[in-house]
Amino acid sequence: MSLVSVKDAPGKGRGVFAQRNLKKDEVIETCPVIVLPPEEINNLELTQLYNYYFAWGTDSKAAAIALGYGSLYNHSYTPNAKYQKDFEKGLLKYVCIKDIQKNEEITINYNCDPEDKTPVWFAVASRN
Repeated sequence: MSLVSVKDAPGKGRGVFAQRNLKKDEVIETCPVIVLPPEEINNLELTQLYNYYFAWGTDSKAAAIALGYGSLYNHSYTPNAKYQKDFEKGLLKYVCIKDIQKNEEITINYNCDPEDKTPVWFAVASRN
């Protein structure tokens, strides 16, 4: 049984949801990434992928597109999960930062740090 599924998230488009109860510190998913060099990032602005890439590399100058469900987790300033970048292996790992109930949407803070309240590039309904 898959731990997650993708379905409609009201007001957000698609989102990732738990298929069973998940425990704090449990790994939800490990996603390989496709890394794009810095000189290709401007081209992303011309595509739908612009809203789905992660800053990548120790200097954050490259970009990465997560495979699996990795680019479909929605943003929250009060997330129930976090992501961790593994530059050497080219992976993003999604981990529960609190217990998540079956059918609950799994959210991450797009600023990487779950506590970071820095504004993101789109309007967020609530910044709790």
